[in-house]
Amino acid sequence: QVQLVESGGRSVQAGGSLRLSCTVSGRTFNSYGMGWFRQAPGLEREFVSAISRSPISVYYADAVKGRFTISRDNTKNTVYLQMNSLKPEDTALYYCAVDLRSKPSPTRERNYDVWGQGTQVTVSS
Repeated sequence: QVQLVESGGRSVQAGGSLRLSCTVSGRTFNSYGMGWFRQAPGLEREFVSAISRSPISVYYADAVKGRFTISRDNTKNTVYLQMNSLKPEDTALYYCAVDLRSKPSPTRERNYDVWGQGTQVTVSS
């Protein structure tokens, strides 16, 4: 059974940077699509970024484009989300998710089969 462990969330001041990590159990990580979503208090969960299996394609929400970078290290079964120029509106619980079958809608929640517990990011002004 595939399991995910997210890490890297913490409190940071506006303008700062964080790198989130998500490590996935399982022997076929390189065949998975991976996504990051976030949920702020009182709001619905929203797409942040996604990365496909090889050949790599990456996707970003407009709100984070140019500030966040997603990457993956298949040797470590890990996907990363580098977040720069953080803003208070980036404050949320960030979830990592796995698409086990590389389905065609990487920005949609329904594309993903397994979710992590989330890691909290808090950005203060």
